[in-house]
Amino acid sequence: MKIIIVAGMPGAGKEELLSVAGSMGIPSARMGDVVRDAYSQSPDRDLGMSIGDFANAERERSGKNIWAKRTMEKMSGGMFLIDGCRSMAEVGSFRELSEDVLIIGIHSPPDKRYERLVKRGRGDAPKSMDEFKERDAREILWGLAEVMALSDVMIVNASSLEEFHSASRKVLRGLQ
Repeated sequence: MKIIIVAGMPGAGKEELLSVAGSMGIPSARMGDVVRDAYSQSPDRDLGMSIGDFANAERERSGKNIWAKRTMEKMSGGMFLIDGCRSMAEVGSFRELSEDVLIIGIHSPPDKRYERLVKRGRGDAPKSMDEFKERDAREILWGLAEVMALSDVMIVNASSLEEFHSASRKVLRGLQ
């Protein structure tokens, strides 16, 4: 199985790349969905713990690659995309499953990412620039910067959505 890991800071465009992949018939799983599903069933939620703190607590309890392990249960087919790897420990878990693992990094400037996160209006959207910066710092602390730095392919998402979709299609076609 070819495993394509999609990594990027919050709001960089990972979901958009996954929608392009889906339109090309490439299956995927979002590690964030796995975290949110687990959080929704956790007693920690009732204690007021945030999703980010819950994800981090699970890493401390069960190992840095816990979210990779839980995401693997959703994988099938000859080529599969994983959205949301945040550490090389998680990447290593996928590499134990397959020798054919590539990382696509998506970079987008912080101001554009902040604007996107606020517009999309999910429950974990930052309420201020300070909160946004704290979230970025947490993602970097988890190891996302290392995953991004070690990406096999980097897509810059700093222009129009159409241009990003076009660049995403080109990269994915090259990997099929």
